[in-house]
Amino acid sequence: MTTLPGLLDTEAIRKDFPLLDRVVHDGKKIVYLDSAATSQKPRQVLDALNEYYEQHNANVHRGVYLVAEEATALYEGARDKVATFINAPSRDEVIFTKNASESLNLVANMLGWADEPYRVDSDTEIVITEMEHHSNIVPWQLLAQRTGAKLKWFGLTDDGRLDLSNIDEIINEKTKIVSFTLVSNLLGTQNPVEAIVRRAQQVGALVCIDASQAAPHMPLDVQALQADFVAFTGHKMCGPTGIGVLWGRQELLEDLPPFLGGGEMIETVSMHSSTYAPAPHKFEAGTPPIAQAVGLGAAVDYLSAIGMDKIAAHEHAITEYAVKRLLEVPDLRIIGPTTAEDRGAAISFTLGDIHPHDVGQVLDEQGIAVRVGHHCARPVCLRYGIPATTRASFYLYSTPAEVDALVDGLEHVRNFFG
Repeated sequence: MTTLPGLLDTEAIRKDFPLLDRVVHDGKKIVYLDSAATSQKPRQVLDALNEYYEQHNANVHRGVYLVAEEATALYEGARDKVATFINAPSRDEVIFTKNASESLNLVANMLGWADEPYRVDSDTEIVITEMEHHSNIVPWQLLAQRTGAKLKWFGLTDDGRLDLSNIDEIINEKTKIVSFTLVSNLLGTQNPVEAIVRRAQQVGALVCIDASQAAPHMPLDVQALQADFVAFTGHKMCGPTGIGVLWGRQELLEDLPPFLGGGEMIETVSMHSSTYAPAPHKFEAGTPPIAQAVGLGAAVDYLSAIGMDKIAAHEHAITEYAVKRLLEVPDLRIIGPTTAEDRGAAISFTLGDIHPHDVGQVLDEQGIAVRVGHHCARPVCLRYGIPATTRASFYLYSTPAEVDALVDGLEHVRNFFG
């Protein structure tokens, strides 16, 4: 058995995740290497969801009876937990959405409808990067099309890093918003936040960070990032689907207009006009994802009890080992950084001329679950001249033995295709 420094007690942790015991093809126990798409859920989260529905199911905020008050306390308690988890200055800066995509769309639409000095219009520019997930590309394209703003982006180096050589040209006095991923879901690259934020602040641009691939894997301190908005999703960090988070600076949330209108987000309504509730409720129209927020709160408790610094160390060790082993596979090309430094735990690769879909299918027959395709980051594939990649991604429950199983599986793929 391979042992690495910094590993968590995965034998104990894996007992918390029921699906990891599932037997799939021909009696093989599943090797789950797709946590960048969605993580598995520990029993503690599943139990919290069941308990909510069985004992506390009611709508929040307006009921005066016991169960409704319990539901409200659980929902708002989850907000408190998330605020602590990301070191938010105020709980009122935490907005619940249904996923990171909705969080990013919320920012784009707020800026499209805002008054000066935040308004995006035909005299302004929006900056993103070539490595973004589609969720951090399409909302800005839509905003640019609607307002006439110019969309610009940072390109990529051959080794999968951001090319910041022209940062002063890309981010300039016309730039209104800079939105970029903290960790790439395809390349695994961890981006240099400080340099980008510093330049954005020099020209007075707002900064939005997509932390979907960071929040589950490392300590996330929104104050240290010095961004204006940070978005992430619950289902990648041991929580349920249907819950996302947008953190925003308090003064911005007070000044910016809501995106969705309806119940709960209002202060007063007449047939002629409406006034809005303070943040965060101003941005949470209608019945919110109550059970999902409770589940996310339980996930935050679970991760915090283990320690995000320890999870980061575990994943670094696993990723370093995986990069080393994968580079031993003949004809395998890693798309992105080939060291474990400044990268996340998702590794995308090609295997000779074998199509990634074929790689994934043969691996599946061996019980190994990986992702194939362009991973909602098609511009990256175009940049490197490939149709798609196979992606293996790791989490706190991943083991060196699973990396070995992947490498053995890839050898089987090579033999299968001659």
